[in-house]
Amino acid sequence: MLRYVYGHDLHTHSDLAHSMFLDRADQFKTRLGWDVQVDANGEERDQYDELDPLYMIWEMPDGSHGGSMRFLPTTGRVMVNEIFLDLCGGVPICSPLIWECTRFCLSRKEHGRIAAGLMLGSLEIMRNFDVPHYTGVFYRHTARAFRNLGFAPEITGTQGEGRNPICMGFWEYAEETYHSVSRKAGIPPELSQLWFDRSFGGAGASGPVALSA
Repeated sequence: MLRYVYGHDLHTHSDLAHSMFLDRADQFKTRLGWDVQVDANGEERDQYDELDPLYMIWEMPDGSHGGSMRFLPTTGRVMVNEIFLDLCGGVPICSPLIWECTRFCLSRKEHGRIAAGLMLGSLEIMRNFDVPHYTGVFYRHTARAFRNLGFAPEITGTQGEGRNPICMGFWEYAEETYHSVSRKAGIPPELSQLWFDRSFGGAGASGPVALSA
């Protein structure tokens, strides 16, 4: 199932959060070899985890992390403006209608449904919070994976040579995409909405206010 948790509430799901940060270390440091910081507890965190982002986490039956993403509004500090500004053409992105999604992570226990479930959850956020666009930075092969899952970004910038350069792009919400990804994930819209409502107590509209504070 999916959980949506703000950074300031991660302590209420401490075991789930710990396994998420462990899996982030495994994926980004061990498997991908990124220059990221891993603390004494084996967790990968960065400066954007200190900004009270919204985390979307797939919780496995045993309570551990299966996959996750992180979201911040571009009205505040975001990676695309501070680290990847060249990919923006030197022009920062700042709009309440555009959120940044980062740290797409899958556990080694991941199966196909989890990745599709994360795509559906990201669309659920857009649908409930009236966010028409996401932006983010990703490898080109990851863009192909997103396309296979039914939610492909429009690539607007590319950096690097070789077969797998770094790209920047935008995702746009569409109702037909939401239902298509729901079918691919095998998760009915009613169940997806239920998971969202459980996380926000049926008052999801308060989310953007908390994010922007």
